[in-house]
Amino acid sequence: MKRRSFLILLVSLVVLVMGVTQTGFTQLAEDIPREETLIVDVPHGRAPVPTNFNIFTTSWNVPNRGIHQVMLESLWIVDFITGEVINALAVEGPTYNEDFTQMTMKLREGCQWSDGVPITADDIVYGIEATMKHPGMSYNTQFNLYVDKVYKTDDYVVVFELKEPNARFHTNFVDRWGAWRPFPKHIFEKVEDPVSFEFNPPVSSGPYVLKDFDQAGYWVLWERREDWDKTPTGILYGMPKPGYVLFYYYGEETNRIVAQANHNLDITELSFEGFRAILERNPYSRGYRKEYPWIINFDPVMTGFQFNNDLYPYNIKDVRWALTLAIDIVDYIGIAFDGAAAMGVLHVPPTPVYQKWYYEPLEEWLKDFALDIEINGEPFKPYDPDAALRRIEYAKERGYDVPEDPEKIKEIFGPGWWKYAPDVAEQLLLRNEFTRDENGKWLLPDGSPWKITVITQPNPTHPQHRNALAVAQQWRDFGIDVTINPLENYNIPAGMGDFQVTTEWPAAETWGGHPDLHRVFNVWHSKYYKPIGEQAVSNPGAASRWTDPRMDKIIEEMEKLDWDREENLQLGIEGLKILIEEMPTVPTFGGPKAQSWDEYYWTNYPLAENPYVQPIITWPNLKYMLPFLEPVER
Repeated sequence: MKRRSFLILLVSLVVLVMGVTQTGFTQLAEDIPREETLIVDVPHGRAPVPTNFNIFTTSWNVPNRGIHQVMLESLWIVDFITGEVINALAVEGPTYNEDFTQMTMKLREGCQWSDGVPITADDIVYGIEATMKHPGMSYNTQFNLYVDKVYKTDDYVVVFELKEPNARFHTNFVDRWGAWRPFPKHIFEKVEDPVSFEFNPPVSSGPYVLKDFDQAGYWVLWERREDWDKTPTGILYGMPKPGYVLFYYYGEETNRIVAQANHNLDITELSFEGFRAILERNPYSRGYRKEYPWIINFDPVMTGFQFNNDLYPYNIKDVRWALTLAIDIVDYIGIAFDGAAAMGVLHVPPTPVYQKWYYEPLEEWLKDFALDIEINGEPFKPYDPDAALRRIEYAKERGYDVPEDPEKIKEIFGPGWWKYAPDVAEQLLLRNEFTRDENGKWLLPDGSPWKITVITQPNPTHPQHRNALAVAQQWRDFGIDVTINPLENYNIPAGMGDFQVTTEWPAAETWGGHPDLHRVFNVWHSKYYKPIGEQAVSNPGAASRWTDPRMDKIIEEMEKLDWDREENLQLGIEGLKILIEEMPTVPTFGGPKAQSWDEYYWTNYPLAENPYVQPIITWPNLKYMLPFLEPVER
């Protein structure tokens, strides 16, 4: 039957899994055809306060239930697949004066709120002033720190006068899973407290408006605006094809697999094991790639682990490098994700754009880089440019079909990693007075057994947990007693420095769609250093408690430059070199995501054959995918 109500399609899961009443779904489904609806997973769980659509505050209101994907538009937004910063509500990039004490923002004309009111400079000026006035609003601290005054020079031009030079003030408005986004002045100015205001029903700047939502927080239904052409999505890309988008939290992974097998969940995020299960159950399901490794390996996050550089013996560079060289990266990624993640030695992910910006320019330097130790009379060069080729052999042994083209191999599996050199690792430790016992187990210089505890998050499918499993096995094989400690509140001891090794990200996440690395390096500036017992400024990267005067200088030089300047990119290269030399944290592989797309109702998703936009469903860029989807006639 071509037209089916959601009651017929989803009643079994609604009643058995969600406990939502039939009456509620009947009301929802009366006039909503399945074939005009895209159903999207909500991996972060159900909304704790389903009635609250105000994500302009510091409270967590689950923005990825459609609020930032289809309801709201940003001023600027990064795309980590295309490597660009998209001008959305802003019509062009920011303009600074010579000393970066003034920034001008030009808005796109022709955009309207969903109630027909134009989006203008008045919304920006009011929004910034309201944010500065109310401490519970997101970006209150940043704006009070830097904004002297904000005003408009016409209906579509906003000027910020800054208290001090800041070449990256505009990054407060660049959406990379979060940014300051405009909210409607004509709505918020009528409420006494914008922090507690639930913004319900919400007024949209994006191409969809709220149709209905579940009072228990499991789902939100959005309907395409009649005036979709008055939004940046419509202006830039055309009409979104789905008439409706339903964001649905199905609970545990088994429910999501069943839902997609029954064509009641078009896009979902799964574990690697769950993904392989859905491929066996549903012939219409597929991954980002049609073949191994299937998954998305373009998430702009670098995974790995951090040493506590304030704790002996991890404050010794030789020890950090020894533990790095004790890792066989092919076996490591095999343990973590059956070889399906992309390896990388830099503190930025090995996505295509970062390979172009940083991995390729640094390849020759990496090949020549040598540690301060000689093996057979020659300086030891630790980089293995052929590590990805060894990955190919692993995949073949597992029975997977893999590409033969070297460039394709590098794109999918990463450009290279460090050599597996346990003999060199041993020499580095021996010269620091470590010893082995009669069973080959490592002893600290005081003769006590060397024991390492790795703290990690408890979700066994999460990349952080998978890194913990892999690194523990590698170091055990090397002769170290290693314990994995999964903690519900693992971020607390990591932030306070109460750890030896943590699988918190080895560096702050990149922009994804821009080469500027100030975002990555800044947490390591010595002015942000916190000793053990005080909360680190940021867990990713900064939990390591590592600083270096050379890195301070690079960060400070970056802050004097426009982020688009070639000199800024060169500073990024120099900063990455310092991180490699010192190895305060160890990058292992880019963040893999196992998403499954069901092509029963919709096709032309932004997948490997046609990556026209980033494909991850939780990101705010999802709206830019919708004009390109094609419905399947059934």
